Amino acid sequence: MKRPRIRTPQLPGPKAKAIIERDQDILSPSLSRPYPFVAEKGEGVWLKDSDGNEFLDFTAGIAVTSTGHCHPRVVRAIQDQATKLLHMSGTDFYYDVQVKLAEKLAQIAPWKGKKKVFFTNSGAEAVEAAIKLARYHTGREKLIAFFGAFHGRTLGALSLTASRVVQREKFGPLLPGVHHVGYGYCYRCPYNLKYPQCDIACVSYLEDTLFKKTVPPEEVAAIIVEPIQGEGGLIMPPPGYHEALRELTRKHKILLIVDEIQAGMGRTGKMFAIEHWGVEPDIITVAKGIASGMPLGAMIAKSELVDWEPGSHANTFGGNPVACRAALETIDLIESKLMENAKCVGEYLKAELLDLGKKYPLIGDVRGAGLMLGIELVRNRETKEPAVEERNKIVQKAFRRGLLLLGCGECGIRFTPPLVVTKSEVDIAIGILERCLKIVSR
Repeated sequence: MKRPRIRTPQLPGPKAKAIIERDQDILSPSLSRPYPFVAEKGEGVWLKDSDGNEFLDFTAGIAVTSTGHCHPRVVRAIQDQATKLLHMSGTDFYYDVQVKLAEKLAQIAPWKGKKKVFFTNSGAEAVEAAIKLARYHTGREKLIAFFGAFHGRTLGALSLTASRVVQREKFGPLLPGVHHVGYGYCYRCPYNLKYPQCDIACVSYLEDTLFKKTVPPEEVAAIIVEPIQGEGGLIMPPPGYHEALRELTRKHKILLIVDEIQAGMGRTGKMFAIEHWGVEPDIITVAKGIASGMPLGAMIAKSELVDWEPGSHANTFGGNPVACRAALETIDLIESKLMENAKCVGEYLKAELLDLGKKYPLIGDVRGAGLMLGIELVRNRETKEPAVEERNKIVQKAFRRGLLLLGCGECGIRFTPPLVVTKSEVDIAIGILERCLKIVSR
């Protein structure tokens, strides 16, 4: 069984250190790097840095490399398409591979009836398209999003984002008409209630307070929600949450936009995470895992909503033919075996994390679905004081031992490995994580 191997006396090694120094001299300091890892080569769930150190990747490039690093079928599809057509702007021209991918996305989108697709280069762009379409179609201005949400960093998407203040600070004024409310975060309920006695007050708050006091519902174009909050702390809302939200939006003829950028494409054991609640959205946004690392995103909407005129929204690179070929191969792999693997191995990983939670009081909560899992670290389980410093130490120590992890929320750690991960590789990751927990818990 392959294991992480750290060959250099310290990290970063000499080659990686030299690259980091060049990076710091030339690239924007706005980029946040949690530890000095310099990727050189990847295969499956394994990565090598510039000095030949080998790491087990439980980040998948923030849930992007869904089929693993450099899956041979995806690589072959990219190579084949690159010999035929690299670019011919779908804004002005037609090409078959873009239509094929749109047809496939329409087929797998989680609702019945006709759909229309708009391609983008990223998740933030997909959210921008959804904002514009919602306003265009409804003629309404206002939008509702959630505290803890992350929808991107472009100005419109940023206006919906409410994950960390550093992401919004000094960028105002942002998009007007955006209102935030508490998410279904049962571990730290924004209304200090308990599920199920609360009767999902985090949704009824919109009707009972927001719509009565500050936001007329007839002025709201859309509510945008992540089925599972990613950056906000890997937060999975309770049963009935999304159903109640859908009922509310239907009552007031408000569009429901579901942001599947991190949670979608088979990661939770279903093609789209919202399927766990059996809810049909009006619009979904996808990106990240859709093309195994190629830059691609999409907005998928009910056909009757897509009534904007030619020229009202477009871009140059959205639906790039090489990215589309990669996406078609990616979706085929997800459907044929990787979605089921995400479900089975995800259940195994969650069970292992729950076992660690029994041993280490530092773990306050374990949550998520499939291979979109998270733990929240606390200094005291009664007070739930966030263990921010401890979380950061664990992520750093895991890196030094060859396991790549990323934080989320104030004090969470997310586990989003490529969907090809095996139970044996989970065992390796859990072993490293436990060693780190032991050290930090002392």
